[in-house]
Amino acid sequence: MFFSTLVSAVQGLVPAAVTVDMLVVFALILLSLVLFATEWLPIDVTAIIVMVLLMVLEPWTQIPPQEGLSGFASPATITVLAMLILSTGVNRTGIVQLIGRKMAEYAGNSQTKQLAATIGVTGPVSGFINNTPVVAILVPVVADLAHKGKTSPSKLLMPLSFASMLGGTLTVIGTSTNILASDIAAQLGRESPGLGLHAFGMFEFTKLGVIVFVVGAVYLMTVGVRLLPKRVPAEDDLLEEYALQEYLADVVVPADSSLIGQTVQEALGNDDLDIDVLQLIRYGEQFLEPLARKEIHENDTLRLRTNRETLERIMRSEGLTFVGGPRSESELHPGEEEPVMVEVVIPSGSFLVGESLASSTFRQRYDANVLAFRTRGKVVRDRFEDIDIRVGDTLLVQAPPDSLTRLVQNEDFIVAHEFDDTDYRTEKTPFAVAIIAGVVALPAFNVLPIVVSALGGVVAMILTGVLKPNELYKSVEWNVIFLLAGVIPLGIALQQTGAAALLGDAVASTSAFLPAIGVLWVFYLATGLLTSVISNNASVVLMIPVAASAAQSIGANAFSFVLAVTFAASTAFMTPVGYQTNLFVYGPGGYRFSDFLRVGAPLQLLLSVVTVAGIAFFWGVGA
Repeated sequence: MFFSTLVSAVQGLVPAAVTVDMLVVFALILLSLVLFATEWLPIDVTAIIVMVLLMVLEPWTQIPPQEGLSGFASPATITVLAMLILSTGVNRTGIVQLIGRKMAEYAGNSQTKQLAATIGVTGPVSGFINNTPVVAILVPVVADLAHKGKTSPSKLLMPLSFASMLGGTLTVIGTSTNILASDIAAQLGRESPGLGLHAFGMFEFTKLGVIVFVVGAVYLMTVGVRLLPKRVPAEDDLLEEYALQEYLADVVVPADSSLIGQTVQEALGNDDLDIDVLQLIRYGEQFLEPLARKEIHENDTLRLRTNRETLERIMRSEGLTFVGGPRSESELHPGEEEPVMVEVVIPSGSFLVGESLASSTFRQRYDANVLAFRTRGKVVRDRFEDIDIRVGDTLLVQAPPDSLTRLVQNEDFIVAHEFDDTDYRTEKTPFAVAIIAGVVALPAFNVLPIVVSALGGVVAMILTGVLKPNELYKSVEWNVIFLLAGVIPLGIALQQTGAAALLGDAVASTSAFLPAIGVLWVFYLATGLLTSVISNNASVVLMIPVAASAAQSIGANAFSFVLAVTFAASTAFMTPVGYQTNLFVYGPGGYRFSDFLRVGAPLQLLLSVVTVAGIAFFWGVGA
């Protein structure tokens, strides 16, 4: 009743060409854009909310339940799901890590060689394995390569992310964006045969992808490397990088201290103090986690993480004696070791996303301490227990070796340091390579559709032992799947209500003073800007129907317009939130938001010209 009354009130206020159905869809698009850009909610939750609203508002959105839920059965969603599983299977064999080590051997201490190896390995691999897990695997490899070669990781990690995006344009399976764009193009082609749209072939745009990759690589090797900052020291000194010298202190418990006889939890477990006991040393014996139930004795040395003000207060009240901070290797006693510190990046799909360190009981669960917290370029050194964790946040963790091994083996984390003792199924490498080759070849020769080929590859990996059955569900980034399932109906509503045609006609009006190739360039730029603030998959869903309608209005080649949108959405360089791989390197690279704009904006502009010119040359624009 409320909606009907509201619609009646609005109906008399809008031009005849704009229907109320369109206004409702535009309102939902605006809502989704705001939620995607602000990240008030996880992007997959936002997508599901929009999907539900589309079905609730069916009289105006024209999306009944069967269409509202169609995203879950979409070939694009199923193909992405299968490709994520296949990528995990390849990762389990360790072949990408092996390539990374060969890359390190080649690069040595030369920054130019390190950069060339990073781009040269990441790009081609990302054309055949989903680029998101490729970056997740190579972050620790490249970070170690930088430190061993005395190069700042900041000089290599952003190119790692950018190269993965450039490589993703080589084939239709390089990114989930390409797969989704292919499915939308096929759907539009079925609904409007006159558009001449169809699903992308496996290598249909590879010739353009190669040009884009080469131009992008040359830019990164010449201009980009000069624009990249040295945010992280070349030496592997995390205490210096996070400026933690003032936050870590060793104190000795004297004979008259009231702490003696209490457990660590009883003595210093008060949340109001913001103190973490990281280590307890007693007569040369070291105790790490779990420390909560350890009883404090006279002359114990406690390693504390706290700010200077709190440290001085606890020293006065408990009579503790300050004896210094973290020591270098030369200052350690024989047989004594400093606990290991590593950076841990939070990927999408991690159970920590949306949780805080306190609510997730991170310390108790992993017997590890968080010393600092880097979120969206800002380092937080105290009072971070209750901060909500987001994708791409980085934790500086200190833990004993066995706890770190558990973190490395856990899918919820990307540990930005490579460990030699990780177990890989190297004997399954030939099976994994053969299966991926089959998945690529069968659609390329029109033997099977991509979705069937990909699902067949999943079955083959299970039967050959590349993957274990219980690893299937862990391999899927479910937030990506729910995002796809949620935004696909929004694209359908945009098309069915005529909203896409309305927007297309509006953009097509620029043809009065722009040639068709100029209108094509406008779509590339608009998609690139949109992808900088919202999900790349959401950009494709919103822009492809509009681009196809605009092309039809001016008599241009709709396939060229769809391709421009696809390439623009697959190469989001200007912000860390524009593409998931940018978030993976944001923390370990110590980058600021402005770093992506400074390096990425010229690259985005350069590729807008190269891509549009390439499309016009290979496929034509028309009109």
